[in-house]
Amino acid sequence: MASASASEELWILGIHMTKFGKHPDKDLVDLASEAVQGALSDGGVTMKDIGIIGAGNLMMAMAPTGQMVQKQLGQTGIPVYNVSNACATGATALRVALMAIKAGETDMGLAFGVEKLAGAGLLAGGSRSADSNTWTPHGRFGAVAAVDGRVGTETMPGVFAQIGMEYGHKYGGTSFELFAKISEKNHAHSTLNPLAAYTKKMSLEQIMNDVMIAYPNTRPMCSANCDGAAAAVVVSGSKLKTLSLEQQKRAVKISASVLTTDPYEEACQILPNVNTLTRRAATQAYEQAGVSPADLNLVELHDCFATAELVHYDNLMLCEEGGAADFFNSGATWRDGKTPVNVSGGLESKGHPIAATGIANVWEVATHLRGEAGDRQIEGAKVGMTHVIGLGSACGVHILEKSAA
Repeated sequence: MASASASEELWILGIHMTKFGKHPDKDLVDLASEAVQGALSDGGVTMKDIGIIGAGNLMMAMAPTGQMVQKQLGQTGIPVYNVSNACATGATALRVALMAIKAGETDMGLAFGVEKLAGAGLLAGGSRSADSNTWTPHGRFGAVAAVDGRVGTETMPGVFAQIGMEYGHKYGGTSFELFAKISEKNHAHSTLNPLAAYTKKMSLEQIMNDVMIAYPNTRPMCSANCDGAAAAVVVSGSKLKTLSLEQQKRAVKISASVLTTDPYEEACQILPNVNTLTRRAATQAYEQAGVSPADLNLVELHDCFATAELVHYDNLMLCEEGGAADFFNSGATWRDGKTPVNVSGGLESKGHPIAATGIANVWEVATHLRGEAGDRQIEGAKVGMTHVIGLGSACGVHILEKSAA
């Protein structure tokens, strides 16, 4: 294997995601294997070409997920790193493979994220009767997941509801209706994504009148727990040059890969500062890639709740500081806007199998850059960004560029 240098370019050679949703007939290894086989096939390589595996899983973090999948698909003796980093798990697994290439340990790596969450129900601190949508929190913190597969908790919905409300209080322009309109956009986008967990358009009235999880987020405004997996084969620039012209044409350049955590002065506060996390990661990513927010043709950001999407417009510097409400109201974030956001349907509609999300976001952007997104294709897409937040806390940002080959 050729050694790499710090200046070595990094490319996505193959990438795949399963359909998100309920898969009662498939276990964790089945889903991960499907995603990995899809990524290998998409890249035109096999397990024998892979020099390292970054395996992401959160809910069964004690299990050697990477080794389990490798046993299913072919054991080649390569190192396997099992990763758990909250909602940034998939993005972190991807960075493990990228860093191994940068370090010169291999010229081709595999990363995947997988989760079984459909029907997870209430994971802690709450209860729901079987015959109603009534959710009763108890204990200091509410549940991590709530009604009908939607994330709903005194912890997460409360955190992001507060963040959205604070943003509106500081800058103005927000309302219950505005946050619901963000969800309306994402559910509309999902109707064009056959791999999304939910592909049904929802009206503003339906969204606003649904079960309230944590004001101003109703159930459709929350990310959807589901099963799913996503995988990517990454390769060094020098290795890519030895592959076929077709592989080079479909490869997607990773211009920036960044992971941040809370700085020391904020590490002991009760709630992580998701604004600082994201803004620091985005600033570093733009510098690494040599692009600006104005260069982005699409963005897949972490809309775990509708309120989160709004504040991340600002945190990712897609708009001027304090201008997120005006930015959304301008129509910029719709599929036909100047900066389409969550064309996949986002976490609210595409779904949020936690460890898979980071790589699934990369899959969405890469698919557009390849011109392979079908009815939802963003025409002329050349540069895209992906973003995930894992409370605990971590933020992963990647900037991707279309191949010039």
